[in-house]
Amino acid sequence: MARPPVIVVEDDPFTRLIPIVLDPASPDERRAAFADFMSHDEPDFGGWVKRVRDGSPGLYPAEVRMVETQDEMRAALKDACAVVVESLQVGPDDLAAAPTLKVVQKFGTGLRNIDTAACAKHGLKLLTIRRRANISCAEHAFALMLMLARKLETVSGLVTTGRIEQTGQKLRPYDRRYTPGGNYPRVGGTRALYGATIGIIGLGEIGREIALRATAFGMRVLYHQRTRAPDAEERELKATQVPLATLLAESDWIVPQVPTSPNSRDLIGRAELAQIKRGSCIVNVANAPIVNRDAVIDALKSGRLGAFALDVQYQEPLADDDELLRLPNVILTPRMAGSPRHNGLDDFEELITGLAREVRG
Repeated sequence: MARPPVIVVEDDPFTRLIPIVLDPASPDERRAAFADFMSHDEPDFGGWVKRVRDGSPGLYPAEVRMVETQDEMRAALKDACAVVVESLQVGPDDLAAAPTLKVVQKFGTGLRNIDTAACAKHGLKLLTIRRRANISCAEHAFALMLMLARKLETVSGLVTTGRIEQTGQKLRPYDRRYTPGGNYPRVGGTRALYGATIGIIGLGEIGREIALRATAFGMRVLYHQRTRAPDAEERELKATQVPLATLLAESDWIVPQVPTSPNSRDLIGRAELAQIKRGSCIVNVANAPIVNRDAVIDALKSGRLGAFALDVQYQEPLADDDELLRLPNVILTPRMAGSPRHNGLDDFEELITGLAREVRG
């Protein structure tokens, strides 16, 4: 009997779907956990698994080796036909330890962690995937921006005399003989994104998706990170690298988009909030601790920070009496940026069937 193909996969909460689909030894408990996780968007998770298996002939059953470190990956590559990485490095020494490797799959599009020349020298196919969840995160960031800019929470349903008067003001119709009739509830303080400056802290894969959409909205795009993006990418995104202090001082919208780590905790604290343009807004679809909670509450109360939107909360779920829930110009969503679940399911169907084509070939 032929030995099943060996696939090495960098461990990530979502890449754990790969062994569920391909490795019969994957624990039933993990399969059940994912079925529950997907259930509100994909009630037939078992049917999805079968469909992907059927669309990947020659790859099921496989032995999937989940690894967390560089050393674990290199040791696991000795008889592998494919490797899937997100942040682990793939370089000449790793490839020298992988004589049967056929394909390197990046879980994403950025190839900074992969030596493309070494892959070409070894005759390996290099695959990437534009992750749908990253695109949804960028869409969610703009949904939050538009909610704040257009005051959608305030004006939603504000279309009757009774509802307008419930806000504490009497409906005063305009003199339509001479004026247009827009904004008859007289809600002030709305903004336009066109012509505004957005400052993106971290031009990784999600940051890049945000920049693409900002350019389409006609926004001026600033970004800050240690390493400057390639010239071609800056031209495509119409983005300018600036020091963090400049980004904070000039941006109308500040979007921190950096990985969660001890180094990114309190990236925006009191000192940084003291530098922002008065009335600017922060939209955070990355992780709460990037922005210091006490500092942001004080900045909202003082009016220095015009608005704040957050998708991943400081505590989940929040307490019903959390102070952020009582502040105006604050929007909190329950980790919705990467949804729907079919983003991940479609990504992994594409990824697994792509691996099958290369391994068979």
